[in-house]
Amino acid sequence: MKRHATAIWCGALSDGQGSLTTQSGALQDHGYSFKARFEDESGKSGTNPEELLAAAHAGCFAMQLSHFLAENGTPAEELKARAVVTVDPSDQGFTITGSAITLEAKVPGVDAGTFAGLAEKAKAGCPVSRALGAIEVSLDARLL
Repeated sequence: MKRHATAIWCGALSDGQGSLTTQSGALQDHGYSFKARFEDESGKSGTNPEELLAAAHAGCFAMQLSHFLAENGTPAEELKARAVVTVDPSDQGFTITGSAITLEAKVPGVDAGTFAGLAEKAKAGCPVSRALGAIEVSLDARLL
């Protein structure tokens, strides 16, 4: 299985502009810029690589956990996963230093201990978490 996306960038870093297109069409010439990446904390001026990484991590984790919960005989009614990717300045420029997942889950019939164990297993085992092995990945999961 292979998936692809295309980035086009024109101009210098601080005043240039780019667009992103994904294989699925979910993003089609979607804009991104220096401002969207490093200056606009509201997130309203376009997307950025870290936001896309956060979306990928949250989505991958939720899918992995849903599989483990179904295997356990306690399928989820709803999993609301949110990933926050942290970017810090370093000697080499900016560095992604962590991805923190928070989860609110509605899972009828599962006990807290089993849920916590399966959530940790999903955090460690989802393909995006494994790809992020160079950074800290944390999880705060709770049943509703």
